[in-house]
Amino acid sequence: MAETVNPPVRTDVVRSTGVITLDRPKALNSLNPDMLYPIIDALKAWREDDAIEQVLVVSSGKHFCAGGDVRYAREAIMAGRHEEVDEFFRREYEMNLMIAEYPKPYISLVSGVVMGGGLGLSAHGDRLVVTPDVFASMPEMNIGYFTDVGMSWRLQNLPGHPTLGLGMFLALTGYRLNAHEMVATGLATHLVESLDGLAERIINEGVEVLDEVAVQPELAKLEELEELYVLIDDVFTHPWPEIKERLDGRLAEVVEPLIAQASPSSLVASAELMLANSHCDLATALQNENKLGLMLRRENDFLEGVRAVLVDKSNDATFEPEPEPEKYRDAIE
Repeated sequence: MAETVNPPVRTDVVRSTGVITLDRPKALNSLNPDMLYPIIDALKAWREDDAIEQVLVVSSGKHFCAGGDVRYAREAIMAGRHEEVDEFFRREYEMNLMIAEYPKPYISLVSGVVMGGGLGLSAHGDRLVVTPDVFASMPEMNIGYFTDVGMSWRLQNLPGHPTLGLGMFLALTGYRLNAHEMVATGLATHLVESLDGLAERIINEGVEVLDEVAVQPELAKLEELEELYVLIDDVFTHPWPEIKERLDGRLAEVVEPLIAQASPSSLVASAELMLANSHCDLATALQNENKLGLMLRRENDFLEGVRAVLVDKSNDATFEPEPEPEKYRDAIE
């Protein structure tokens, strides 16, 4: 008897709730076309369906989503299928905007790892619920890419600390926000002790149940990041060459290990993107991301970074020398 292969994502309607279940746990639920396109189709259908009152995003396994499937993207690019990959990212960015503008409650229940595209799927919704084990990160610098899926805008507009400095710091360093920091900054809306039974309660009782079960962040878990705010907001508001010159003392101690394996091109490009997106709306920011993605995916650092981090897992990428900021600044503008 042939083995039954479960689809990597399920879209179901339970009572008046549209439920998206990420079900690719062996790949940490990383998003590929077989997941992304059904999610988009479901969100479009539910948006127009008066019988659907809310959308709930959940995942199988320990982790919510480790990001977009850049291994797929690398393989497709190496096979000459650039347009296919361009379409995947373009539609992902369209989905990010659709989620941000969604007219119905959009709730993500997050445990474990949420990175990259996983944040694009969850952080633009109006409710992001995390458990104490969660960490969030945008680690694209190490794979020769950049901070995308709308996070180049979202990270500098966090309600708890809405500054270009914090956004740039998170984008360039891949700093791992713990669950308490996610709530304090406003990246997440609710911290709960456990997700056990919570999806069923939301389906049966509505989103109001979240306020009932939420707990407050622990102040001790916020100290490391908050003590850096003044330094971050002073240093991380410039093009990358100037940021690099200004790094010293305590901030250098934190940042230098985080960027030790980063692509110089990614640092330069992401800084330019963050600066450009500091004075625009999300829709424009996503357009800028699409422009930059078309460029970076055609550079060797992306293929090399994905190889070293995710394919060979050798962390021995040989990246190109640091370019001048104008190279990417002109492409975005």
